[in-house]
Amino acid sequence: MKRVIVIALGAASVAALAAGCSSSGTTASSPPASSSAPAPASSAPASSPATSGGGGASAAGATVKAQNSSLGQILVDGSGRTLYLFTADTGSTSNCNGTCALAWPPDTTTGQPTANGLTASMVGTTMRTDHRTEVTYNGHPLYYFEHDSRPGDVNGEGVNAFGGSWYAVSPSGTAVTGSAPAAPAPAPSTPTPSPSSGGGYGGY
Repeated sequence: MKRVIVIALGAASVAALAAGCSSSGTTASSPPASSSAPAPASSAPASSPATSGGGGASAAGATVKAQNSSLGQILVDGSGRTLYLFTADTGSTSNCNGTCALAWPPDTTTGQPTANGLTASMVGTTMRTDHRTEVTYNGHPLYYFEHDSRPGDVNGEGVNAFGGSWYAVSPSGTAVTGSAPAAPAPAPSTPTPSPSSGGGYGGY
């Protein structure tokens, strides 16, 4: 009878020990599950560079305005750089491509151009052969000149190249064909009688 009781107690002890081990094993495995939880949250900032990059794409179209220069009032871009027309263009279609467009870069835009202080209806766009959109004024495609290095330069005025002439553009939309105004000639001075010439009257 004692043997049966001892065996029964031993079996109960083994079962209790097994249950304890199983419980402790479950507890030990729980930390890895909780440690993986923050991972989804860390992926959220990854989209912000793409969002900020998209906002920088063509916030506004090109600007055309009038500005005083050595040629008088002419059209310039938003930075004050001179804009030219090309007499060889066909209406609003640009005939300046390839090498010509390197020397006379077109004034392109990715948005609707605006007129600052000019007649808004005279500002428009035309599609170039390279599929870029070029700004026009009074139907003339507008260009820069590669040798104009700073605002106010008009080095392209009157240049004849690539089959036509290049002129700055007036606010009325026509070519500025006059050269830079020359300095006014000094007014002729009135001759001053010399003392010797007046001496001839002394004998009368």
